Amino acid sequence: MHKILSVAQMRAADEYTINTLGVSSKELMRRAGTAIAEEVAAEVAAGDEVLVVCGSGNNGGDGYVCAQELLRRGFRVKVYACGGNLSPDCLRERSRYSGRFSDEIKGDIIVDCIFGTGLCRTVSGGYADVINKINSSGAYVVAADIPSGMSGDGGVPLGVCVRADKTVAIGELKYGFALSDGFDLCGKVVRRDIGITLPEGEYACIYGDDDIKKFFPKRPRNSHKGTFGTATMMCGSPQYIGSAALAVSAALVSGCGYVKAVCPDEVRAAIASGYPQTVFSPQCDLNSKAVAIGMGCGASQALHSDIERLLKEYEGTLIIDADGINSLAGYGVGILRNKKCSVILTPHIKEFSRIAAMNTQQILADPVGSAEKFAREYGVTIALKGAGTIISDGIHTALNTRGCSALAKAGSGDMLAGFMCGTIARGLTAFEGAVCAAYVLGAASELAAGKLTEYCVTHRDILKNIPAAIKNIIA
Repeated sequence: MHKILSVAQMRAADEYTINTLGVSSKELMRRAGTAIAEEVAAEVAAGDEVLVVCGSGNNGGDGYVCAQELLRRGFRVKVYACGGNLSPDCLRERSRYSGRFSDEIKGDIIVDCIFGTGLCRTVSGGYADVINKINSSGAYVVAADIPSGMSGDGGVPLGVCVRADKTVAIGELKYGFALSDGFDLCGKVVRRDIGITLPEGEYACIYGDDDIKKFFPKRPRNSHKGTFGTATMMCGSPQYIGSAALAVSAALVSGCGYVKAVCPDEVRAAIASGYPQTVFSPQCDLNSKAVAIGMGCGASQALHSDIERLLKEYEGTLIIDADGINSLAGYGVGILRNKKCSVILTPHIKEFSRIAAMNTQQILADPVGSAEKFAREYGVTIALKGAGTIISDGIHTALNTRGCSALAKAGSGDMLAGFMCGTIARGLTAFEGAVCAAYVLGAASELAAGKLTEYCVTHRDILKNIPAAIKNIIA
């Protein structure tokens, strides 16, 4: 499990290390620049020329240290300097640089040291020209700490942004690496520890196989259907029969004991023919450990009323997905405040904007903070879906980095809700179940894409690879 930080948290860690622990900014810059140089050196082939593009802030200072270190190691290095007044640390390291400067953006490897994580404005003018030249250079690009022009909190470009082949994360990973365009802009991410110490506090995490493995304990031989819980799906409508089938199919491979479906007759016939293990019920089984509602139901006042009744009467974990979320947006999200059950909401950005009364630009600027705030306000767990899914209960937060564009198609959310429901039914908490489901479905999509390409994967391919994904995790 790795920590991942907001820009503000990383800044606080820097200040804590300098002001409380007494490590000088000069020493941290030396360590950062040396670490970047080591990562650049690993990419240099014989005869390559390295261009280090240095801005005027501390990220530029890291660049000058990097350039001097590469020069000391015998590499062909030049610096392209951009920006106005230099920060004191940057000025000091520039004065120590003994190599050559360049007046053009040209090199086999370009090291981006223009902006750090503190950028909070749209990139324009001369800086934009420099970034565009880097991106069109054809060089292998290494970004120092973060690609210049990318939001450290949201992963979105602030106007224009460097597209890196490799990003050297200094200290800790930043939210933007695992959100929105961050995956595409950062390339390969390498974390380098330079001795920055985090103050005590709660930090978001990225889970790995060893962490997820704990959610799949050894199953006792002396067990029966009831041992592993009941997952109930309230799903489907004549217009969206497939949504119900996808949710049920994913729940059936989650490890729970029973999968029940509450759905219209037209939907029942379609599910029964493909998934005969499903138990059908005219109404929700309130003894189920987990209930998922909304997949393919169609947003309506009636669905909103069903959700309200469950909130008041049900005591397990209720997953509200798709049209359930849209019904909350249309007929009132306030009902979430009065509940007996644990609640998970699984919106994508647009759905979240409706229930949170925020526009998408506001959310994308600070998606983790937005999810955490909503989760705290309503006492729920949010699984905010995207290129990187954010799971937060307002206290604990995880960013899921598993998955690929094979999931970017209709039906993926239905499978996530179904698998999540079944996973929680067999004993996980709401937060654990959301983390586990997002991770496993993402891993299954990667396996499927490895065989079929991200273009050609269907829901059946992802379902078929869920067992292999779990086997890899628990091996």
